Amino acid sequence: MSEADYYNDFFLADDDEALELHERPGSLPIDAQVRGEVLRVVYANEQNSYAVLRMRGLGSSPPQFTMTGILGGLQEGQEVEAQGRWELHPEHGRQFQVQSCQAVLPTSEQGIMRYLASGVLPGIGKVYAKRIVKTFGAETLKILDNYSSRLAEVPGIGEKRIADIRQAWQEQSQQRQNMIFLQGLGISPAYARKIISFYGENAAVAVLQQNPYRLASDIDGIGFLSADRIAGEMGIEKESPLRLSAGVVYTLGELAARGNVCYPRALLLKEAARMLRAPDEAVAKGLQTALDENKLAELNVPDPNLLSPFIYLRRLLQAEVELSESLRLLLAAPLPQLQVPWERMSLQNMRLNREQQQALHWALYYGCSIITGGPGVGKTTVVSSLVQAARLLGLKTSLAAPTGRAAKRMSEASNTEATTIHRLLKWEPAKRAFYYGEENKLDCQLLIVDEVSMLDVNLACSLFRALRPGTRLVLVGDKDQLPSVGPGSVLKDLINCGRIPVTFLTEIYRQKQGSRIILNAHAVNRGQSLDLRSPAGDLLGDFYWIEQDDPQKVAELICLLLSERIPRSFGYDAMRDMQVLSPMRKGAAGVLALNTLLQEKLNPPDPAEKPELRLGNHLFRLGDKVMQTANNYDK
Repeated sequence: MSEADYYNDFFLADDDEALELHERPGSLPIDAQVRGEVLRVVYANEQNSYAVLRMRGLGSSPPQFTMTGILGGLQEGQEVEAQGRWELHPEHGRQFQVQSCQAVLPTSEQGIMRYLASGVLPGIGKVYAKRIVKTFGAETLKILDNYSSRLAEVPGIGEKRIADIRQAWQEQSQQRQNMIFLQGLGISPAYARKIISFYGENAAVAVLQQNPYRLASDIDGIGFLSADRIAGEMGIEKESPLRLSAGVVYTLGELAARGNVCYPRALLLKEAARMLRAPDEAVAKGLQTALDENKLAELNVPDPNLLSPFIYLRRLLQAEVELSESLRLLLAAPLPQLQVPWERMSLQNMRLNREQQQALHWALYYGCSIITGGPGVGKTTVVSSLVQAARLLGLKTSLAAPTGRAAKRMSEASNTEATTIHRLLKWEPAKRAFYYGEENKLDCQLLIVDEVSMLDVNLACSLFRALRPGTRLVLVGDKDQLPSVGPGSVLKDLINCGRIPVTFLTEIYRQKQGSRIILNAHAVNRGQSLDLRSPAGDLLGDFYWIEQDDPQKVAELICLLLSERIPRSFGYDAMRDMQVLSPMRKGAAGVLALNTLLQEKLNPPDPAEKPELRLGNHLFRLGDKVMQTANNYDK
């Protein structure tokens, strides 16, 4: 995992933006402030702007020290003021970990000379930098600002070089002013450059002065809370229409991240008022502003049982409408009648139960059908049989699933290649869009999609939009599984709409194999008591219930299970074969504490063999198990 994965907010904090408006508990405390000159760039990552700098201290700062953090773009000779804290690195010693910093122009002759020699001016290296500073001394930067024609006094600098220097210095003057303005608001150099690059040298400051909340929608890595801090630095009032409108949009976005496609107006206003700490009437005006500016949309549903009207992020309403229309076209398209070729299929397919046979028949008869059921009821068997039937009928068939792991399982079960939906639709990162869509339809006659419970409304819309009328679409999944991470419960809503043929598989096959995970999952669905008994004697099972109400003891037991008991009894490898899930982030048995304990137990420190990297509150060690939290659709 790269440094940017944890320093992905412009304040260099490591915690996600919370719905409550407060300081981030994961941020580095500002224990100290330093000022220094960059002597040497020890390490710099151009992709995420993480850097390690060797500094010469100025003022009350130590004579020399190492500084680390999001510092990309700083050059030798440049002076900075930085806020953060001192840390003791186990290998590299005492370092200053930066939370925020501001570049300032050098004041000493040596600093000015190193700064000019660092490449900031075309054609000026160490030799000419030394000559310029020797001629003008500490007044050099003032000369460059106001009297650049006096550069002719420097031996070896002619008119053409003076013109090039003058133009470059003037351009950099605008950039310096922008950087000073942005960094004065507490923005790191890396994000200041992103802002300038997005809006342009001449417009960046004006955009922020007009509406700093635009940063939340325009700049990756800056959310509402960060933009709100900037707005506060700029003196924008808490009840400003700009703040209230942006805050309502942000609140609805947070609710969408929890799975909500829309939210009742009355409840949204309460959530937004709580987050913004503003009066209800003021927040209502902010909502109306967002509606007037087309950032949000309102939908009235004539049903007395619903808390109408509902407020949507405009893109989610559009996705819902387009998904509905694409589904209508699929269901209305005329299809050639196909029959399941039972006589030519394998013996296994002849053993399908009645529900499974119906699922096959409907998959070939209708433009869209759904196969659903809990674990162990034969959904995979139906998919495998459907693939064989389609092959015998000569149908051009594609298989897909929302995740790579689900697609791999689908491939293994059906002996047919399956892909992720993103790979099927050909995601194009540069365009941030799919190659296949409204104007460029997929070329297939039958599409089978597994694990549809993972599908959110945006991805479902993209998938349905890419299907030409006449394509048979078969959706497979467990309606009782957790819904998608993104907004929407697509599978459940499609089942409940009453327009699509649905086969409910109910006969449990894996029950015969003694899986109590399967039995207990179905017991939960039926509202029955769970079978919590341990396996008899020396028999091994797949379900164990351990009751413990002390969180610290829970954490210790989890470490013991992963490091000793499960590997010894089942032969599993803790790093490759096991995964720990926790329902909370904080606390003794929360994700943060468990990750630290398990790292120490499963991948203990070894200074000679395992290099370490500390980023804020996180310590990474060679050999750690890490989780990729965002898909890379190029791979």
